[in-house]
Amino acid sequence: MSDGTRAAPPAADPPGSPVVDAQVQLGSELAIPRAFLEYQAANVHHRLTAHGHGVRPSRILDQVLAVHQDDEADKLVAEMDEAGVDRAFLVVPDFSHVADCRLDRPELAELHHRVTLRHPGRFHVFWGVDPRAGQDGVDLFEHCVSAYGFAGLKLYPLCGYSPSDRRLYPYFEVCRQYGLPVISHTGPGWGPLDFTYGAPLLLDGAARDFPGVDFVLGHGGVTHVDESTYLCAHRPNVHLDISQFHSVLHADGWQAHVRALLRTGISHKVLFGTCWPSYRLSESLTSLVTAFAAGSPAVEGLRERDRRLVTSGNALRLVGRAGDRTAEGRARPGETPATDQGAGPTDRSGRT
Repeated sequence: MSDGTRAAPPAADPPGSPVVDAQVQLGSELAIPRAFLEYQAANVHHRLTAHGHGVRPSRILDQVLAVHQDDEADKLVAEMDEAGVDRAFLVVPDFSHVADCRLDRPELAELHHRVTLRHPGRFHVFWGVDPRAGQDGVDLFEHCVSAYGFAGLKLYPLCGYSPSDRRLYPYFEVCRQYGLPVISHTGPGWGPLDFTYGAPLLLDGAARDFPGVDFVLGHGGVTHVDESTYLCAHRPNVHLDISQFHSVLHADGWQAHVRALLRTGISHKVLFGTCWPSYRLSESLTSLVTAFAAGSPAVEGLRERDRRLVTSGNALRLVGRAGDRTAEGRARPGETPATDQGAGPTDRSGRT
């Protein structure tokens, strides 16, 4: 029986307990198309209007644009510091085939490289590609890895392709050689795009053909969860993240959803993530991170070892594979291989 007092909220993890956010973006109009942000604002306006709130569409758009002026990630890093996030996977979707973008692809790559130099040790950049880019896209990706130290590949199939499209196989081969993971968006996304390409099972062909490459189903713990957990359980190289977890559609709330997910036996495949800064207008990064601290309802009943796998261990293991490759004898970019001079592309730890 309650004594009428409220239980204290779970405290943040103690120092020395790392937290890795497995999906964030640069909150900047240089990285995200204006049309994407306009759609986001229109969706918010629709929801507010349906609930009887008379807000001008222009006011909402101004608010959305105002929180996407963080061109150098200074605000993002400050939020990470406050929330206790040590590192983050900084994803860079390729919208260049479906929208007007402020920067071309090489310019956008340079921008993200500058961000990693400005904030050393904080970001693992996952470079976005589209199979329609041809060999130029493959060459740019390999340049991003070898020259900039980018940590992996990002797919946004809703732009109009399957994540198992064979035109992507040269990219996966680069990932295999460098020991880099792939994050593929699943579920819905930007409204004008084709959501049918967000089905997790579309990734199965690539996961089967590249058993040495780790694939992460972005938002796989939030939408199409049955398909995602099925793949994670039966494909050793398939994982999922839970970014956008607090917006999950579940009758008993997102905490109950996450607890059920973590009881399916795949906690070694689940990566904590937030999709920050998409929710700057309604949430704080600190509140989302604290929701997974020891003792919180979302991780109730989960062993502490497994909780730490979710909040950091699984993510660090994936980006650490490139370091394992280097230890096998391949050189880092700019170095001469110690063993086979013709061993192919050099490897990179992926840590920036």
